Amino acid sequence: MPSYKQLTAQLEKLHKEVAAAREKELAQAIAEIKEKIAEYGITAEELGFSGKRSVARKRPLPAKYRNPKTGETWSGRGRAPAWLAGKNRDRFLIE
Repeated sequence: MPSYKQLTAQLEKLHKEVAAAREKELAQAIAEIKEKIAEYGITAEELGFSGKRSVARKRPLPAKYRNPKTGETWSGRGRAPAWLAGKNRDRFLIE
C-alpha cells in the first residue's frame, strides 16, 4: 500500500497533468473558434456580445427607519443620519 507521501506526490503530479491538458485543450478550442469567426465573418453582436459592458445595477435597499417629523428614511446601512444619532432606534423602525 502506498504511503501518504507517495500519494501526495502522485496527486501533485496529476494536478500538473490536469492543468497542462486543460491549457492544451483550451488553446485548441480558442484556435478553432477564431478560425470559424474569421471564416464566417461573425461579429460580436451576432454572438450576443454588445460592444459595451453592462453595469450591474444595484437596487436601493428598502427603508428600515423613518423620521416622523420630516419623513426622511434610512436603510440601516452606512452612517446613521443626524436625526437618529444618540436616540433609541426602535422608536423609528418602520413596521
